[in-house]
Amino acid sequence: MRSGSRKITIFDTTLRDGEQTPGVSLTPENKLQLAKQLDRLGVDIIEAGFPITSDGEIEAVKTIAKEGLNAEICALARTSKNDIDSALSCGVDSIHMFIATSDIHLKYKLKMTREQVLAKAVESVEYGKKHGVIVEFSAEDATRSDVTYLKNVLKAVCEAGADRVDIPDTVGVITPEKMFSLVADIRKTIKVPISLHCHNDFGLAVANTLAGISAGAKTAHVAVNGLGERAGNASLEELVMALKCLHFMKTNIKTNLIYETSLLVSRITGIVIQPNKAITGENAFGHESGIHTHGVLSMPLTYEPIEPELVGRRRWIQAGKHAGGHGIESQLKDLGITVTPDQVKNIVERVKNIGDTGKRLTDTDLSAIARAVLGETSREEKIVNLMDFSVMTGIRVVPTASIRLLIGEKKYVASETGIGPVDAAMKAIQKASDNFGEIRLKEYRIEAITGGSDALAEIFVKVEDSSGVVSSANAAGSDIVVASVEAMLDGINKILIKRSRLTSKPELK
Repeated sequence: MRSGSRKITIFDTTLRDGEQTPGVSLTPENKLQLAKQLDRLGVDIIEAGFPITSDGEIEAVKTIAKEGLNAEICALARTSKNDIDSALSCGVDSIHMFIATSDIHLKYKLKMTREQVLAKAVESVEYGKKHGVIVEFSAEDATRSDVTYLKNVLKAVCEAGADRVDIPDTVGVITPEKMFSLVADIRKTIKVPISLHCHNDFGLAVANTLAGISAGAKTAHVAVNGLGERAGNASLEELVMALKCLHFMKTNIKTNLIYETSLLVSRITGIVIQPNKAITGENAFGHESGIHTHGVLSMPLTYEPIEPELVGRRRWIQAGKHAGGHGIESQLKDLGITVTPDQVKNIVERVKNIGDTGKRLTDTDLSAIARAVLGETSREEKIVNLMDFSVMTGIRVVPTASIRLLIGEKKYVASETGIGPVDAAMKAIQKASDNFGEIRLKEYRIEAITGGSDALAEIFVKVEDSSGVVSSANAAGSDIVVASVEAMLDGINKILIKRSRLTSKPELK
């Protein structure tokens, strides 16, 4: 069978194993919101939770099961009637039941014999099937289990009616070569679809899943942003794009919604996406090196394996000491600045000199350098102008900020609270921006330039709109709230200028 003709089922465990990420706790409302997004994304099976753990978990799983989503809704259960009954009470389509099969788990955790575990597994599968649900059976810690015993257990649960069996690499210790051999061996005995649940303790979760799929596994357990216990699970976005672009296999995932989904999961869980993460990291489609930017601008495939739009992203170019003329010229064009070849050379030289000092250049810096070279001393025209803003803060007072912005003749007013005066001000600006672009703060950094209580501080921000246009800006001052507002508005103006180059005018509501 050609790889391209195979279709892989995506079993998403963001709401279950992903929630087991240290520090993550989702409310039923959070879970429902994420489940709806996963369904839009095209996930085949959503593991909504582990009902026996709490009343809130039962509420969340029940709510998702009643939502009428296209995806199969699954609940996790141990091989225990109490667990299974709890899952059944939620009205799910399927139950993912598990018991460990490795000797280390049998001896130290379960304190059961192999015969007892096998009997428990069979009994639980039969009980689940009697209640009319799809049953997926997982042999926990399968990759550290005796292979002969593992196959005996899997064969027995299939005979008991299991619809799917799962091979979990529970602590991420198998290698791709061994995973391929294990799946190929199990397929000789097992005829039902095989799933893979790989953890990333050695950074091999996606590679091991791909290897198992190459050997014939049909379902991949994944989590958005690779969330999960310890080092996490196989990353949905990385696996899906590797299947599509490297193995030419199909899934039901709408890849253009991947980045949107990744950002939503990050926002709700509070787990920041590392900048250099594949597919969804901030730098995944960012370029600074002159050699790279020249190649990308001439033909994106020179330094990008896929088009960023395929996953809902946009490419962006960073000014810095590695920058080249083509990249700088492209950035300036986005900012509405036209320069001659000689001016580009001058600007690049200044950019490199500043970069050598260790300074991180923002769009504001680049614009200022360019305008200095062009001999322009006045500030560029703004699309959004600040009329005024005020902040109230103090002990036993909720920090509150109010802001008035002006675009042409139209005023936009917004107020917000925050955990501090800067947070309140940033949220008020973002609330106002919902009228012309839903622009969000992606990064905020403050550096003290001088010492003392009246220290001059420099604020650095990076902002992004709902379509993926990114911009950076900075401002300095002794009042960090004022400087923060100035930097944020500068970044928003840069976004609107870039957007006007990509489309026409910013759409105002």
